[in-house]
Amino acid sequence: MNESRLQIGEISRGSGVSVETVRYYEKRKLIHSVSRTYGGYRLFKSDTIRQIKFIKQAQQFGFSLKEIKSFLGVGGEAECQSVRDLLQQKISEVDEQIKKMKAFKKTLSGHLKTCDEELAQKEANCQSFFCTAGSNNFGCADARN
Repeated sequence: MNESRLQIGEISRGSGVSVETVRYYEKRKLIHSVSRTYGGYRLFKSDTIRQIKFIKQAQQFGFSLKEIKSFLGVGGEAECQSVRDLLQQKISEVDEQIKKMKAFKKTLSGHLKTCDEELAQKEANCQSFFCTAGSNNFGCADARN
């Protein structure tokens, strides 16, 4: 079965990255062209679009290109164990970020409640909730007086 081959511009458009990014990923051996046309244009498997989308998504979640490359490799048990350990580490990092975000959400919710109460009592001074003991940010010295 002859799989369709796409030129670099088609890969770029389909994956939402620049042609330069496609070339860079190929140079870093994250993706591979399968052949070239008589005119010298790179040809890629259509699956390359999916690979690039995976790379971009992994980058958005904090993976380096080196780490991503390790996912894309094919290897034996040792490489698989290494990838597993890296994934476990990233999951732990994500869990820690979620914990911090939940704490910040709780802080923001408290500030929202304070604002709502002040607005209801017509005593609004919403910048005062940013003030902490000894803080002089946001005009805090004025807000506490």
